[in-house]
Amino acid sequence: MTPSPDSLPPSHIGIIMDGNGRWATSKGLPRTAGHKEGLEAAKRIVAAASDAGVRTLSLYAFSTENWRRAEDEVSFLMGLICTHLRNQYDFYRERGLRVVHSGDLDGLPAKVRREIARVEKDTSEFTGMTVNLLINYGGRDEIIRAITAHRDALGPETPITEESLSNYLDAPQVPDMDLMIRTGGEMRLSNFHLWRAAYAEFYFSDAYWPDWNEKDFKKALTFFHSRQRRFGGVPK
Repeated sequence: MTPSPDSLPPSHIGIIMDGNGRWATSKGLPRTAGHKEGLEAAKRIVAAASDAGVRTLSLYAFSTENWRRAEDEVSFLMGLICTHLRNQYDFYRERGLRVVHSGDLDGLPAKVRREIARVEKDTSEFTGMTVNLLINYGGRDEIIRAITAHRDALGPETPITEESLSNYLDAPQVPDMDLMIRTGGEMRLSNFHLWRAAYAEFYFSDAYWPDWNEKDFKKALTFFHSRQRRFGGVPK
């Protein structure tokens, strides 16, 4: 029996994983403890999304604006990203997860670039869910870099269309976003997937990201299925 479109999971979910630092502060812990717990939450939700049949999951791990944070916190985050990418290969393999990256690679430390390149290569043949890691990512920055690459490749006289520019976005195989989830009680997009979020449904959760689990994820899916998506048209 073919499932109805209303029961199908979103093809592409993006998550702003917010509240790690506030979660730690609320428990009298250093902010770094919140980032560690945030990685555990990410692993739980990646598994839940994969089980639900989601094809692409974008995780906002580090924005272009996050460099403004304290130097020791940024250094810790870069090390944590490297360690996580290096240690989770068995998890990716068991679930057939393909890992891709979005963001400005040139602005990252060499060790982070190496780990990203390695995990992309090692998982490139996997056919399960695609996990798009947004590291040193900003939506405006992505669009500017895409326009620049389009101009350099095709010449300034070539008209830019939505289709042609999409080919020069980060991870161009990633489709438009269907559902955007933000945790931590904030209600803004924060420069996240500005291009692909054009017709995404937005789901905001008050829970801090480290507290998120499969039950929270299912609530977000239930919300998505309650929405009537019109894409600017009139419902029949």
